Amino acid sequence: MGPGSTLGPFRFPAFRAIWIANLFSNVGSMIQAVAAAWLMTDLTDSHRLIAMVQASTTLPILLFGVVAGAIADNFDRRRVMLVAQFAMLAASGVLALVTYGKLVNPFLLLLLTLLVGIGTALNAPAWQASVRAQVGRQDLPQAISLNSIAFNLARSVGPALGGLLISLWDISLAFALNALSYVALIVVLLRWHPQVEPPTRGPMFVSIKAGLQFCLTSGPVRRVLMRGATVGIGLSAYQALLPAVVRDRLGGDEIGFGLLLGAFGISSIGCALFAGKAMRRFGTERVIGFGTMTFAAADVVQALSQSMALSLLAAVAAGIGWVLTLTTLNVAMQVRSPDAILGRCLSVYQAITFGGMALGAWTFGAVADWYSLPVALMAAAGWLAATQVLLRLFAPMPQRGEGVHH
Repeated sequence: MGPGSTLGPFRFPAFRAIWIANLFSNVGSMIQAVAAAWLMTDLTDSHRLIAMVQASTTLPILLFGVVAGAIADNFDRRRVMLVAQFAMLAASGVLALVTYGKLVNPFLLLLLTLLVGIGTALNAPAWQASVRAQVGRQDLPQAISLNSIAFNLARSVGPALGGLLISLWDISLAFALNALSYVALIVVLLRWHPQVEPPTRGPMFVSIKAGLQFCLTSGPVRRVLMRGATVGIGLSAYQALLPAVVRDRLGGDEIGFGLLLGAFGISSIGCALFAGKAMRRFGTERVIGFGTMTFAAADVVQALSQSMALSLLAAVAAGIGWVLTLTTLNVAMQVRSPDAILGRCLSVYQAITFGGMALGAWTFGAVADWYSLPVALMAAAGWLAATQVLLRLFAPMPQRGEGVHH
């Protein structure tokens, strides 16, 4: 576990403790995501409303992400994360209570998942910017990959566990467990006191302007943001429409839905272990190209599939494509952002990418309502393939060393 090795960041006690607590929190979040998505299929037949469950968790990142980035750079990032964690705990607790009381409807479900999404939007820039305070700079790419592994490990365990809980008990239990999952991370953050320079506070709008100005004037960063927006739109369809695919195309239940998301997560874990090495060996353009086209192929296979076995194969390919694409973009953004405005730069990236996902979820959900689920998935695959070819020509990924900030 030496500097620069895959497991090198685990040498740092703070990173190790936060990583473990975050893993449990992510498991809870995935249990809730499965429960909310499947609950919506019970409440409505509208593909758009089903897809909007995912959009409700990503839309706040578009709407509030840039403000959250300014907050992350102007206030103690640890405290910002604590506020966000408490807010998400409260929203998940209310969701558990109204579901248990049979008071939930499609719009109340979307409202409460939207509130969780607002907590995520507040947390994300402070969380991502705090990684530098947990590890040495040489270990930063590996730390980002390990955080991706934690998320995808949760993605592999959480959905299957969530599907099992829903089938054995009540959906409200899944929401209650997610509320409890925030507690461990809150405890770790309360005990963590990083040795960092106090933030230099400035007027919020001036801070936001400075972050936006850098992102718009830096050529390498601008190209990364363009890639994030376009892939975000295309990546959204698979997960947003998967509950409807399981119910309508495969004739499956919540267990089948959990298994497909579990296969997605397991392949993501394996891929995340090698993402950093792949970037160093092949360069970001080749890695993101391979990831994007792999995800597009998964959409095509899922569109044609009418069996669980073929859909599991599509899920594995989608997990590989997801990790390669988003990890590459995240690292490219982090190393090209000055530390003083890192939170704002990452919030702009998050807003652009997840805003694209929210837009894509609604758009492909509408296409599924107007035409069919296979047409919507094929359209998403076509979008990914076409934009990958065009952006490789007109907005290539930054070269190694280009625009890097130390």
